[in-house]
Amino acid sequence: MHIIGPTTFDEVRARFHRDHPVGRAHEVNTNEDADSALRLADATFGTWSTIRLSRADVRSVLLPWHLGCGGGRELVPRTGLTVGQAADLLRAHEAEFTAANPVCTGKIALFRGSAFSSIYLTTRPIPHDHYADLPTDDGLVHLDGLHRLLAWELAERLSPGEELTAYIAGDLTPLAPAAGGADAPNATTGGLRP
Repeated sequence: MHIIGPTTFDEVRARFHRDHPVGRAHEVNTNEDADSALRLADATFGTWSTIRLSRADVRSVLLPWHLGCGGGRELVPRTGLTVGQAADLLRAHEAEFTAANPVCTGKIALFRGSAFSSIYLTTRPIPHDHYADLPTDDGLVHLDGLHRLLAWELAERLSPGEELTAYIAGDLTPLAPAAGGADAPNATTGGLRP
């Protein structure tokens, strides 16, 4: 993970609304829910930063409870899964998830080849029912981009050296370099410290 620097919530929301219009017509549009999550994150944490994520960082992002867009099978349990764990689960049970969750897997299929766009995260779970049973350790927690993250991971789109832009709410101090220097391992993300 590379920390680019601080940003404002106005900039975060402007980017989000440019890329993900709340009124966009598609099945099970959750952009309004995501906008509410961004506002809740801002009210909870009050600070935002821009970061860049490697594939290892992306795989470590913790996803909250997800019922599969109203489908018949839970994709992410209430205790959460990382993007890597959820992608591995989808790979192992692709036919079952596709049959049970056609809208969710349709979104994932749509995004497999789409251009990269910004992801929205926090350093700890927000105070919302879908996040209530997640671990509260500092780390990378999903706010918006679940289907895109899963699609890009399933398609192995992030090559070594390539990074995604993310906006993150919360204190980055626990994710910042320790006394061990820039090459010290980062236990939170599994990669190198910024």
